Amino acid sequence: MRVLISGASVAGPVLAYWLTRYGFSVTVIERAPALRKTGGHAVDLYQPAMTISERMGVLPRIEQRATGTSRMTLCPQGARRPVRLDLSKIFSATSDRHAEVMRDDLSEIYYDASRDDVEYVFGDSITAISPDGEVEFEKTAPRRYDLVVGADGLHSNVRRLVFGDESRFDAFIGAYLGVLTLPNTSGLDRELLIHVGVGRTAGMYGARHLGDARVLFLFRGERKLDYGHHDVPRQKELLRGAFDGMHPEVDRWLDELDRTPAFYFDSITQLRMDTWSRGRVTLVGDAGYCPGPAVGGSTSLAIVGAYVLAGELARADGDHERAFPAYERAMAEHVRGSRASALSAAKTLIPTSRLGVRGLVQGARLISALPAGPSRALLRLTTKTARVYNAMTVDDYPLPPAASGARVGLAGDPGGGLGNRLGVE
Repeated sequence: MRVLISGASVAGPVLAYWLTRYGFSVTVIERAPALRKTGGHAVDLYQPAMTISERMGVLPRIEQRATGTSRMTLCPQGARRPVRLDLSKIFSATSDRHAEVMRDDLSEIYYDASRDDVEYVFGDSITAISPDGEVEFEKTAPRRYDLVVGADGLHSNVRRLVFGDESRFDAFIGAYLGVLTLPNTSGLDRELLIHVGVGRTAGMYGARHLGDARVLFLFRGERKLDYGHHDVPRQKELLRGAFDGMHPEVDRWLDELDRTPAFYFDSITQLRMDTWSRGRVTLVGDAGYCPGPAVGGSTSLAIVGAYVLAGELARADGDHERAFPAYERAMAEHVRGSRASALSAAKTLIPTSRLGVRGLVQGARLISALPAGPSRALLRLTTKTARVYNAMTVDDYPLPPAASGARVGLAGDPGGGLGNRLGVE
């Protein structure tokens, strides 16, 4: 059975990996000429995504490439003194298994895990999909597939071709995200430096294996700003306007906008669709149910979604009329929870008032001052995103005994099974 996946970032390679182990023939098409190396930003993997990665045999590489960020300095706008926080205390309190890794590194790891069994086609994209599975491309001759999966992100090409314009499904949650790469002149090593004010937050961090640093900008906007997705000069202009005068250090970061080798800007938008499937086509990850970039744990959700979709297709012997509805039912609660946690996280990360800024600062001071036990209890109550993702459970979809000649399982689990469920009840 032939499956075409559009998108080679995270969900695409994970889905391809599992489908090939169930005996499907998989092609992944990617618009970029090679794996994207755009600078990117750090993403969080929570317990279910860590467990799935372990089953894939790639968890050691993920842990090796983890950012190692362990300290945070919080600088409230107008305050006399910063607040310093031990992030390792937060991570250990909120999640039994967690890793922060650069998105580009994660994409490469999943690609490497799947490339020997998957046909990857770079530098091309889909232009048309017929109901019977005939697919046309910009460069490649048309080919027929049994199933087509859009794993091509928030601005999905597959979704546009099959379901219509993005404006029918996007829900702007009132904030924007910018990311740039710049020299690590501050010498940040496993440290996150954050400036926070009313309606805007800017943070710089360096990973232990990076020679440069990343700056993440988050700011509020009550209405959608006027810019094009490919109009980088206009995006940089909007970012400068939003953060001008916040702090001399932030101004220095903004000065790097015209020199940065990698820049990203977008609205923080949720995708809300009644269904992610139509005929032979379905969507996975941000293409179908993005909870909001940078605030919603979308990477972990995409990994879980890819694993579930592959498992349901295998369970239904490739019958998409049974597998796609089962996939949507299995993911529905996870998607709703991730949307709600994203809205909550956006309010916390980008305070809407001086009171909100003070609350964020006082919370950080309290956590840093409390002993480990009480601080863990407080964090488990207040860190909604981690709670939502760590509570996710999905079915364990065992591989057939002869899949790829061997089964990939957890240490101490030679058969590859994880019991009845993955995750934490």
